[in-house]
Formats: sequence, structure tokens, C-alpha cells
Amino acid sequence: MMTFKKSVIPIVLATIWISISEFVRNELLLKNYWTEHYQNLGLIFPSQPINGAIWGVWSLLLAISIYFIAKKFSLMATTFLVWFMAFVLMWVVIANMGVLPYPILYFAIPLSMLEVYLATLIIKKLS
Repeated sequence: MMTFKKSVIPIVLATIWISISEFVRNELLLKNYWTEHYQNLGLIFPSQPINGAIWGVWSLLLAISIYFIAKKFSLMATTFLVWFMAFVLMWVVIANMGVLPYPILYFAIPLSMLEVYLATLIIKKLS
């Protein structure tokens, strides 16, 4: 039972936090940037329920990654490493594909850092 509390609960709570953070940032704060950018490209921004479900899976996978990386590194090292791997690499890829609306980065960089920091803190404190 102790293993359950020290692994599953922190991962679930971090997943919930990441999911909420992603939803607020991308659906409430930055949705207009995304939809307008995609419209200018002649595309429709993918926001079907399946896309939300995939982001939920992404949040879980990110939380699991944080859990294992946090075992080896400090709070700040884990935060930076995970943030770089999850967000910076994602932005490089979607910029390369031509679908990154660059103005979102003014908001997305600090908010994504906060997202990963708090998820890492949840996992560090509860593991």
C-alpha cells in the first residue's frame, strides 16, 4: 500500500494539475491565437473531444516522466530537464511544421515552466 501512495497518487495528482494547466492555457487563454493562426494557414485547429483525450494521455505520460526523472534529480534540475524535453522540443517540431503561432510563446514559456515546476513539486513532496 505504501508503494501505491508514493507513486500512483503523486502521478495522478500531477496529471490532474498538468491537464488543468494545459486546458486553461490553450483553451481559455490562447485559443484565439491557435485558431486564427490555423485559419490563416487554411487549416482547422484540432479541438475535437479526441484531441482533448490525447492531451489527457500526454499529461499522464508527462507526469510519469516527471516521477522517474525526479528520483534522480533535484526539483529545479527536474523542472528544467522535463520542461526542455516536453515543451522546447515540441515547439521546435511544430515550428518546423509551420503550425506554431510564435506570439503564444510570450505566454506559453512562463506558464509551461510554472506547469512543470508545480507538477514536479507535487511529485517530489508526495513521493
